[in-house]
Amino acid sequence: MRILLVNKFLYPNGGSETYVFELGKYLTAQGHQVEYFGMEHPNRCVGNSANAYTSTMDFHAASGLKKLTYAYRTIYSKEARQKLRLVLDSFQPEVVHLNNFNYQLTPSLIVEVLQYRKDTGKPCALVYTAHDFQLICPNHALFDQQGRICERCLGTRKGRFLPCVKGKCIHGSTIRSVLGFLEATYWNGRSIYEHLDAIICPSKFMKQKLDTNPVLARKTVFLRNFSAKPAAKGDTLSIEGLPEKYVLYFGRFSEEKGMGTLLKAAQALPKVPFVAAGSGPLEGELVKAPNIQNVGFQSGGALVGLIEKAAFSVIPSEWFENCPYSIIESLMLGTPVLGARIGGIPELIDDGRTGELFESGNAADLTAKIAALWENEGRYSQYRRNCLNTKFDGIEEYAGKLLKIYAQ
Repeated sequence: MRILLVNKFLYPNGGSETYVFELGKYLTAQGHQVEYFGMEHPNRCVGNSANAYTSTMDFHAASGLKKLTYAYRTIYSKEARQKLRLVLDSFQPEVVHLNNFNYQLTPSLIVEVLQYRKDTGKPCALVYTAHDFQLICPNHALFDQQGRICERCLGTRKGRFLPCVKGKCIHGSTIRSVLGFLEATYWNGRSIYEHLDAIICPSKFMKQKLDTNPVLARKTVFLRNFSAKPAAKGDTLSIEGLPEKYVLYFGRFSEEKGMGTLLKAAQALPKVPFVAAGSGPLEGELVKAPNIQNVGFQSGGALVGLIEKAAFSVIPSEWFENCPYSIIESLMLGTPVLGARIGGIPELIDDGRTGELFESGNAADLTAKIAALWENEGRYSQYRRNCLNTKFDGIEEYAGKLLKIYAQ
């Protein structure tokens, strides 16, 4: 089968890129022909035979003139259509699998695939994996600038995306929020997403939210992300001063990830050692809790070692997580997870067996749960044994199910 994987970033940048590259690698190994389409970038590591990519769009580093051209291109991209058509004509894919595409590539891609079908008479399935809430929320997160869950744009009523402008939901900027409102209103008004053949939801929670739109509800399919034990061997020798026993947080240091709440819990438990691995805007706040050792961003064997050696890990998110790889990685390495009861997190943790849940944003509840688990080594040791029996679909099982969706 000829499969075109589309993602705006074609270099390692986050979870969706990990998904795209691992999936493409496996499908290629199984004999399928796989090519990639997205933005050009100096670090691009995959590509296509037509050597066609859109020009890089960096909203944060753009000059005044570029920002003016970006304003239009975030809604409709003639360049994306033209470059994609070169790939479609050259590669002639049987499936176009969309991932993150809004703003940099735009739903113009869907228009071009439809035109390609019409011009050539060739079937070409359109499949989309929902890594975030971009189809129903202009800022993709269902989380406002005040650090609160926000569902005001859900539904199908006329003008439903106006709260994005009123709340300055995109980077706290009126201009960017207006553009987000226009983008969502324009493409939903054109019913563009009706043309997707399937929308893959990595969590039941994601499916539930997308299903609030009847158009999307007819397309959604629940298929949890694949998992794999990291290939790297655990090794923390390069990290100095690690405590023998600790509670681990690894991920982004930000409000929506619950770092503020975790900081309060750590301050209330001065005798419990915490290790934090990551980076982000709240990094400077961690010094307020002397029992938190910040080891910075870690990957490969060092991260594997940190996870394996932790008594348990904590996922204190305060926004609607989809299907966090951090939980899957932790459980697959035999480390229990204390997770917030929000979004797709409860779907991954077997409460009282492979970890426990606490009320998201509730520092007192988190503090009590950490203290109780920390002091009961027998309980978290049993959780560790249970984790080793946790089963998630590997890439083989996942790809098998995905190929059936492609063929429908």
